[in-house]
Amino acid sequence: MGGKARAEKLSSKELSAIASKAATARWSLPRVICGAPDRPLKIGSIEIPCYVLEGEKRVLVQRAIVSAMGMARGGSSKGGGDRLSHFVNQQRLKDFISNELREVTGAPLKFIAANGSVAHGYEAEYLAKLCFAVMDAERAGVIQPQQAHIARQCRILIEGFSIVGINALVDEATGYQELRERDALRKILDRYVKDEWAKWTRRFPTEFYKHLFRLKNVAFPPSEGTKKPSYVGHWTNDVVYSRLAPGVLKKLKELVPRLPSGARIRKFHQHLTEDIGVPELQQHISNLIFLMKGCKNWDEFKERLELAAPKFGDTMRLL
Repeated sequence: MGGKARAEKLSSKELSAIASKAATARWSLPRVICGAPDRPLKIGSIEIPCYVLEGEKRVLVQRAIVSAMGMARGGSSKGGGDRLSHFVNQQRLKDFISNELREVTGAPLKFIAANGSVAHGYEAEYLAKLCFAVMDAERAGVIQPQQAHIARQCRILIEGFSIVGINALVDEATGYQELRERDALRKILDRYVKDEWAKWTRRFPTEFYKHLFRLKNVAFPPSEGTKKPSYVGHWTNDVVYSRLAPGVLKKLKELVPRLPSGARIRKFHQHLTEDIGVPELQQHISNLIFLMKGCKNWDEFKERLELAAPKFGDTMRLL
């Protein structure tokens, strides 16, 4: 009634301007480039509609996530988003849910679905992060008896994710891997890696190495200028460069030769592009630190890392 009364007071020009603004906002939303309602992500009896959006962003439909986790959707017009947000903001879960997860669940991603309607969802990786948080809370004994079924659903989902990375599951379900161009690997390397090298700049914060050494149960170098052991490079290749994009580590090894001593003549990150490679590196390192903080040992960290950011190979088949 309020909207109708307001509309009656507006001129046709004002109404037209409002409609134009709404249409502009709608069509500025990312669109589905791959996926269909009849090609959901399947984990046992659980089915979650999934899509790949412009920019290769993999998303899961919000309403289906709520159902997959065993939550009642209620009457929310946002497909259960209020229910999910209410769940993660419970006081009893505050030590297990990151600020990032709270922000994401409170502001679901809007996109234009295949049928032209506006849909709500979350990037696929956040479902895995949420499931891990719920399982940690269950182990700590803070999950209420009436929420036990949610923890059970999370275990089922995690078991499915552990087979292959969540993004790979979405790509398989949507058929996206079938649409990749033959030269897609070359294009990715062009975006991430450059032949010339940049002046050395610190890219890895001390916090990253402190957690790396802690999880490896190795004493951290006593001073900032102390040279790190050579094997740290192998750790870094394993958890960082092999997980940025397909073929990146192999290309960097080709561009950065070794000295007679065995050390690399330059740092790998000096060959990353400023617009794509470096920002992706910094975001990945930030995500690694987040994962490391919540882990007690190397095995626990690697288990979570393989799910959150599985290694890429040197071909598009492994993307």
